[in-house]
Amino acid sequence: MNDSKGMTASNKAILVAAFLLLAGAIGFAAWRDASSTPNAPAESPDAPPSDQLAALEARTRSEPGSADAWTALGAARFDLSDFTGATAAYEKAVAISPQSSGLWSALGEARVMASERDPMPAAALTAFEKAIALDAKDPRARYFLAVKKDVGGDHKGAIDDWFALLADTPQGAPWEADLRRTIEQVGKIHSIDVADRLARTQARPLAADEMPVAARAIPGPSRADMEAASQLPKGQQDAMIQGMVDGLEAKLKANPGDVDRWIMLMRSRMTLGETAKAAQALSDGMAANPGAATRLKAQAQLLGVPGA
Repeated sequence: MNDSKGMTASNKAILVAAFLLLAGAIGFAAWRDASSTPNAPAESPDAPPSDQLAALEARTRSEPGSADAWTALGAARFDLSDFTGATAAYEKAVAISPQSSGLWSALGEARVMASERDPMPAAALTAFEKAIALDAKDPRARYFLAVKKDVGGDHKGAIDDWFALLADTPQGAPWEADLRRTIEQVGKIHSIDVADRLARTQARPLAADEMPVAARAIPGPSRADMEAASQLPKGQQDAMIQGMVDGLEAKLKANPGDVDRWIMLMRSRMTLGETAKAAQALSDGMAANPGAATRLKAQAQLLGVPGA
């Protein structure tokens, strides 16, 4: 695309839809949707975002060869809508860990969001293609490659690709509802009837090792808890949520071998929009449970934890 032409109104709508779709996968989930400032960084009871960012930057200086450190910094910068900074951090991460499809797709997304005019920069496309080469099922890369088709004029092809992604999406995946909404929105924009196909589409049954099976049975904050908290005054919201997450973390300190609780902590962090903390929970959980690293990583991928 010639970026001198800028984005059309349709392309802008697609990118908005893209951002909403990836919300579940990158952390801007129900909690942020209920707020009046959806692009604001998630608050922390421990330190202001600037202090957290400084700590993450310090970690990359002390651990310049750590993909985890650069991934956490990239996720934090993305949370702060510093997409250029997120791109730079993810580029460092993929240079260290080039075999991670999740890192390549996170880099591609950051490059898309950093672009002010071109809805699919060549560098972003390259990152998504590398992600797909490593993992043909990477949902973020598949989504954005369909976006590429749509902004190129192949609206039906894009919708077909999104339906294929929907067919592979497990029941309860964070992006499922937003993917359906995206298909509806793009169909409406381009006068393509998708209602019957959506009605016939059923979510894929969960495999035995996929996240919601384990996590739903773990005591701790659920999306319903978060939504209930959103009805409280802000101070009570913060106290309620922090109490739940603190309780979960306390259990992990007492028993770091509880893999299911690490999964729940990742889900809680993603629901709160704390993607950097979710990435740290993945790293800590794998360090404490090397024998369960494959399972933790698979579940983190389902949640959309950066770098998974």
